[in-house]
Amino acid sequence: MEQTPPVEINPADLLVLIERGDARACAAYLDALDPSEIVFAVSRLEEEDRQRLLGMLDPDDAADLIGLLPQAQAVDAIEDMHPTAAAKIIEEMPSDERADLVGLLDREDALAILEHLAESDASDLRRLAAYPRNSAGGLMITEFVQYPATFTVAQVIDDLGRNAEKYSHYNIQYAYVIDDEGRLVGVLRMRNLLLTRRQQQLGDVMFREPASVRDTDALDDLVEFFDEHRYFGAPVLDADGRLCGVLQRAAVEAAVASSRESDYLRSQGIVGGDELRSMPLLLRSRRRLSWLSVNILLNVLSASVIAWHQQTLEAVIALAFFLPIISDMSGCSGNQAVAVSIRELILGVLRPQEIWRAIFGEILLGTINGLVLGLLIGGVAFVWKGNGYLGLVVGSALMLNTIVAVVIGGAIPLVLKRLNFDPALAASPILTTVTDMCGFFFVLSFAGMMLTHLT
Repeated sequence: MEQTPPVEINPADLLVLIERGDARACAAYLDALDPSEIVFAVSRLEEEDRQRLLGMLDPDDAADLIGLLPQAQAVDAIEDMHPTAAAKIIEEMPSDERADLVGLLDREDALAILEHLAESDASDLRRLAAYPRNSAGGLMITEFVQYPATFTVAQVIDDLGRNAEKYSHYNIQYAYVIDDEGRLVGVLRMRNLLLTRRQQQLGDVMFREPASVRDTDALDDLVEFFDEHRYFGAPVLDADGRLCGVLQRAAVEAAVASSRESDYLRSQGIVGGDELRSMPLLLRSRRRLSWLSVNILLNVLSASVIAWHQQTLEAVIALAFFLPIISDMSGCSGNQAVAVSIRELILGVLRPQEIWRAIFGEILLGTINGLVLGLLIGGVAFVWKGNGYLGLVVGSALMLNTIVAVVIGGAIPLVLKRLNFDPALAASPILTTVTDMCGFFFVLSFAGMMLTHLT
C-alpha cells in the first residue's frame, strides 16, 4: 500500500484565511495540523497578522495556540493585546503556564491584565507567580479536586457530576483528602470510587500518608523525587502541610529540558537564553554584542602574550603552526570539564562549595589526557621538522595546558554559582581566555629557554 506523502505546510494559506476574517476556517486549519506544524505556520506570520489570528479565535483555542508558541513569541503576543482580550485568553490556560507567562510580562502589562481577571484568579496567579519558576510551586497546577475526610463516596460522586463541565478541563486521576485545616491526609484513586460502597467515608478508603513534595523544593529535588517514585503526579504541600497544588511528572521533565536548552544557548553566548529571528533586529544585535564585545577584550588580553614573545616567535616560525592547535585542544578539554560540572550541579550531585572535589577529580584525568595529547602533538612536530626539542616544547606545553584547562573548567562553574553568576554564560569566555594565555605562555616560554636548539 502506497503511503500518502506528507502535505507541505504553506503559511500563506493561513494568511489568506486571516485576511478573509474567517475565524472558523482558521480554527479548522490549525486543528488539522500537528503542534510542530502549527508553530511553523504561526511563526511565519507577521506580528500584526499573528495578533489578528489570536483575536479571531475563541479564547480557549487562542490559549492552546499561545501554549504552543515559543516563549518569546507568546510574551510578545500577550503584551501587544488589549488587557481585556489577553485576560480572557489567560483565564483558559493551565495555572502553571498562566503563572509562567504573566511572570515574564512587563510589569505594567501584567498589572493591567490582572485587573481584568476575576479576583480569585488574580489572587491565585499572584501567589503562583511569586514562586521561583523551577520550584514545585512554580511548576504545580491548581486544577485538582479535594474533599474532607468526612465526605462519603456518594458525596464525591455527586460533586463530580454537578461540576462535570468544570472538571472536564482537569487532568484528574486522584482525589486528595484533607482535614479541617486543609492539610493533606490521604489520596483516593478516582477509579476506586466505582468499586467502593457509596456510604463509606473517604477516611476509611483513602491511601494514608502519601508521598508529597514541598512547594519550595527546587528542580533538582523534584527530579530526584520522580526518579524514586514512579508517579505521574504528586501533591504539593506548604510549610504547614496544607495542600496547595499538584505537580505532574511531565511538568518536571519539560522544565529539565527547557533548562538544558537555555543553558546550551547561554553557553554559546545567547544572552537571556532565548532568541528567535522573529525578534526585533536591534534587540538581537544588542544581546549578541554584549557577549561578543567582552570576548574581544579577553582575546586581546590573550594575544598580548604573543606580543611579549614576538622575538621568539620570529626566530622559530614553526611555532605559529602549533599555537592555535594547543589553544584549541586545551579549550576542548576544558569545555568537557565545564560540561561535567554544570551537569553535576543540575543533578544536585555536586554543590558549589565542593570546588576542591572538582579540582582533584580533574587533575589525574588531565594528567593522563595531557600526556597522551602531548605525545601525539610532539610526535607530529618531530616528524615534520625532525627536531626533538620542538616536539618537547609543544608536547610539554599541551600537556601542562590540558591540566590547567580541565582544572579551571571544572572549578569555574562552581565559583560562578557561588557568586550568583550564570555558569553557562560566563564559564566559556573565562576558560577560553585562560587556556589561550597559558597555552601561548607555555609554548613561547619553553621555546625561549631552548631557543638555541630550535633555530
